[in-house]
Formats: sequence, C-alpha cells, structure tokens
Amino acid sequence: MKTTGLTDNQVQQYRRDGYVVLPGLLDAIALEKIDQRIDKITEDAFGSDDYSQILEVEPETAGGEVVVRRIYNPYDLHDDFKGLAGSARIVDCVEAIIGPNINLQHSKLNMKPPSVGSVVEWHQDLAYFPHTNDDLVTLLIYLDDATEQNGCLRVLPRHHTHFFDHAMPDGKFAGMITEDLEGGKFGQPISLEAPAGSVILMHCITPHSSHPNRSDQPRRTLIFEYRATDALPIYYGDMARLAEAVDRPIRGKPAQFARLGGPPPYLPNVSEYTSLYQLQEDSKTVLADAK
Repeated sequence: MKTTGLTDNQVQQYRRDGYVVLPGLLDAIALEKIDQRIDKITEDAFGSDDYSQILEVEPETAGGEVVVRRIYNPYDLHDDFKGLAGSARIVDCVEAIIGPNINLQHSKLNMKPPSVGSVVEWHQDLAYFPHTNDDLVTLLIYLDDATEQNGCLRVLPRHHTHFFDHAMPDGKFAGMITEDLEGGKFGQPISLEAPAGSVILMHCITPHSSHPNRSDQPRRTLIFEYRATDALPIYYGDMARLAEAVDRPIRGKPAQFARLGGPPPYLPNVSEYTSLYQLQEDSKTVLADAK
C-alpha cells in the first residue's frame, strides 16, 4: 500500500531504522533549475560588500579560489527553493512521517566542493534545537551523485530513540557526539550512496556524519528540516531565538497546544552561536590538547 507520499514499507523502514532513501525523486530538469539558482546566489553574494550573511566558505581554497561550504536559509533566498520545499512530491513524503500539520524548521545547502569539502563529525540534529517532541524530519536532496569517495551521508541505524553524549569535559556543547561510534560497539555505520535527485528522509535523532570530499566531484546537498506544528522549541539560549526566526508554515494548521513526547530533550550548553563546522573543529582541538 501507499500512504501519502510513501509506501507502507518505506514508512516502516523509517520507523525501524531512522531513515529511508528515495532514489531519483527529482528529475534532471528540477536539478538544473536548482543548479542555476545556486550559481546566481553565489555570484551575487561574492559580488556584494559582505557575503557572510548569505554563505560560509571553506577554510581551504581550491586552486587558489575561495569556494563555498554552505548557503544559509535557501528557502528565504529565492522562490525556487520555497516552491520545492512546499511542493506536493516533497511535503507528501514528510506528511507520511509526521502528519498533516507541518512547519519548516530551517533550510541550508551544504556544498561539499571537490578536493576541499569539509568533514562533518557524528551528531544528532535534535541536540542542536531541542523541541517538546521528536516529530521532526530532516529531508536531504542529493544535487549530485553521492558516493563514499565524495563524502556521502553516513548514518548509524536504529539509534534514533535516544541521545548520545555531545558534551565536552567541562559540560559545554561540543556540536558532535563525543562517544566512539566507529568502533562497532553500537553497530556499523552505513554509507548512503545514491544518484543525483535522490531524497533521504532522516529522523532528527539519527546519528549521522560525512567524510571530507577529497575526490574531483562535488557532493552538494539541499536540506529542509520539517517539524510537526505541535513540536515546539524549548528555549535554551540565544540559539533558540535565532533558529525560530526562520521557522515557516508549510501545510495544515498551527498548533494550539504543545505536544510532549519522545526521549527527554537534550539541552545543549551553548555559550555563543557559531557554525556546526567551526564548533566541531574547536571541540576537536580542545579534546586533542587534553589527551
């Protein structure tokens, strides 16, 4: 059978494993439209006086050229992204997971450029933005063929019902899991290789990471984070206020009541807001110096 947007088997896999892959959901025409918009946004940002409000660049250059690491909030940058995020083929899949009343929690575009694409260490998304329940789903769209060589998404299945430790020795939020997930104690990570246009639906507590891109091929991923309208943010400092500023209604009705559910929310001890990449790098430096 097919529920809204997904088959029963796909929903069951998501519930069991914490993710499901939908190969080739977007066609070449849709991908080309996104490519053109990315190029224009990047060109305009670099041509402005200050691109830092639009995008983040890699710490390494590629052939002496500055290259983009992330584009912030693409949903708000152009109607092409807004239209895709609210399209039936996308939102129907999300509805099959979290129900008919849906908001966009945030959006981003990770570029993972050839040769210099940054590593992303193991983490769980909901540790960054605690909510009253865990009906949030991360929807990732591969804009390029994603392989192990160019740093495809890696997940640790069946660990989306609990949190791993994200704390530094002093209790501060590390921005990454500080337990060893590579040694096999918690099972084996899976690399989600898939062709361009494929979509991944991932539970907000599924541990995930990606290797750096040292290949000659890009691995860009457009990410929309959706939440049920009755999954409301828990205030934990200024990061909560900043995150809530980009929340957008997508489908259905606003909630009248907050719903409590899922594992007890992880509350990050954050002193100041910075990018995931920088926070993880800073934490690795501190942990290495402490050894």
